Amino acid sequence: MSTNPEGATPGFLVWRLSMKWRVAVDRAVAPLGLTHAQYSLVASLYGMHREGLRPSQRQLADHTGLEPLYVSKLARALEAAGLVKRTRDPADPRAVQLSLTEQGREVTRRAIKVVQGLLEQLLGPLGGLDGRRTKAFSRELATLLDVPLDPPTEKPTEVSTDASAENETELER
Repeated sequence: MSTNPEGATPGFLVWRLSMKWRVAVDRAVAPLGLTHAQYSLVASLYGMHREGLRPSQRQLADHTGLEPLYVSKLARALEAAGLVKRTRDPADPRAVQLSLTEQGREVTRRAIKVVQGLLEQLLGPLGGLDGRRTKAFSRELATLLDVPLDPPTEKPTEVSTDASAENETELER
C-alpha cells in the first residue's frame, strides 16, 4: 500500500505508518544488535541522561509510552547485553533506576545517527527532518498524543418521542 486508499480512516493510516516505520527502524538498528523497542528505550535513556535525569523503569515507561512490564523485560535484556545498568533507587527500594553503560552510550550514539539518517529519508516527502511540513506534521501528531485514552463519560441523552417522530419525517423526505 503506497497510496492513500479510498476510504482509509486516519487511524488505519497512522497504524500503517507506525508499522512501516517500526520495521524500517528494526532493520536499521539490527546490525547494532538492537530492536526498535530497545532503540526507543536506549535513545530515550540517552536523552534523559543528557538532561541530568536518572530515570526509573516506570519513568522511562511513561516517557516512551511502553508498558512498564515491557520496559522491565527490555531493560533486563539490555543489561544482559552489557548496554544498561539496573540499580535500586536509594530513595525508593521498590524502584529500579536505569543508566547506560559506556558500551551502551557508544551503541546508542551510533544507533541515533543511523535512525536520524533513516528519518531524513522517510520524511523526505515532507521536506526532511527540518522541513516546515515535518514540523507541522509533528505538531499535529503531538496534539493527537495529548488526547487521553479514556473516553469521556457522558450521560446518555434521552430522545423524546416528538424528536423521534421528527427524525422519521426527515428521513421520509
